[in-house]
Amino acid sequence: MRYTRLGKSGLEVSVIAFGTWSFGGEWGVFDAAAATATIHRALDLGITLFDTAQAYGFGESEGLLADALWARAKRGDVVVATKGGLRKDGSDLHRDASSRWLREGVEASLRNLRTDYIYLYQVHWPDPSTRAEETGHALETLVREGKIRHVGVSNYDTKQMDELSRYGPVETLQPPYHMFRRDIESEILPYAASHDIGVLVYGPLAHGLLSGGMTSRSTFAPDDWRSHSPDFSGERFARNLEVVDRLDAFAREHGMSLPQLAVAWTLANPAVQVSIVGARHPAHLEATAAAGQLELSAEDMTKVNEILSEAVPVTGPNPEGM
Repeated sequence: MRYTRLGKSGLEVSVIAFGTWSFGGEWGVFDAAAATATIHRALDLGITLFDTAQAYGFGESEGLLADALWARAKRGDVVVATKGGLRKDGSDLHRDASSRWLREGVEASLRNLRTDYIYLYQVHWPDPSTRAEETGHALETLVREGKIRHVGVSNYDTKQMDELSRYGPVETLQPPYHMFRRDIESEILPYAASHDIGVLVYGPLAHGLLSGGMTSRSTFAPDDWRSHSPDFSGERFARNLEVVDRLDAFAREHGMSLPQLAVAWTLANPAVQVSIVGARHPAHLEATAAAGQLELSAEDMTKVNEILSEAVPVTGPNPEGM
């Protein structure tokens, strides 16, 4: 495993982070024992950064992660990052980066994670209903109180980061990034690089499309968000599966698996420090974690980008669509 500095946060972390979104219920049912074993395997593989969120089951994911981690690791051995700023109202998710809700979220995450401080706290989604001044001051206050140590954002664009940074620290960014979603390359990644903002990307396997296990006959459980996503049905899905087949052939020719290629591709961008991977079973994690030691050549990247010229963009979910 390779390690890196996560921007101006100064945090030294593994280039592969373990993500726990699939343990919140939005991807269908999962086996808690297998999930725990996978987290333990992540530790064995040298992964030191674990990413979760309040909204991943509102306590389910954070609690499972805490149970698994603290059974095997000491507090100073790992960096736990979580996110807040989403509020559940019945079955609906709402963006809420207000001072009150962020504080309530931090307190809830501290309890769920069974810790007295959070290394990295990220605003999950930009909230157009709350002024950046209120959000920034709230986060800065929580840092002063010692409840959180570093502040990041997720799914923010350059204007939103610039505005928030006027009122408090913005040290990291967590955007979606994979072979089928490259919109951050034009403005967001250059902005992050020029401001020394650490970038940890999520969804490098395109929400399973680049896992190597999908076919035109793949279906999803009703409680899996992909079951009602246009990215995973119809002509768009079929066209992207053809691209996946070509990528898979390229990966095999170069002695790697498709998931390894997908993760290594995200890390090949110099503005990206960390790629977040999720897994429900130890064997699945081993396949992607190995990408932390792979480096793609300029020739490799050129060929991959030629293949990707035939792809249809995959946008993924947002809170209102969950």
